[in-house]
Amino acid sequence: MPISTAVQKGSYVHVYDEKGRNVCQKPAGNGPHDGLTGYTSDTFTIRRGNKVYTYDDKGRNLFERNAGGY
Repeated sequence: MPISTAVQKGSYVHVYDEKGRNVCQKPAGNGPHDGLTGYTSDTFTIRRGNKVYTYDDKGRNLFERNAGGY
């Protein structure tokens, strides 16, 4: 089911479907630049440290890459 919203609550990102059900949660990290960077109906992306992780609507890791900068 498509992602309706993704929100960061403390050190976790919570992902909800169209019916408001929490479909997954992932650690957001605790660094100054860590956390949810964005989402679509199919994916969400979290930065943790020097890596950026992209997950599908079920919380499965699709890929990771170096964040660069900072």
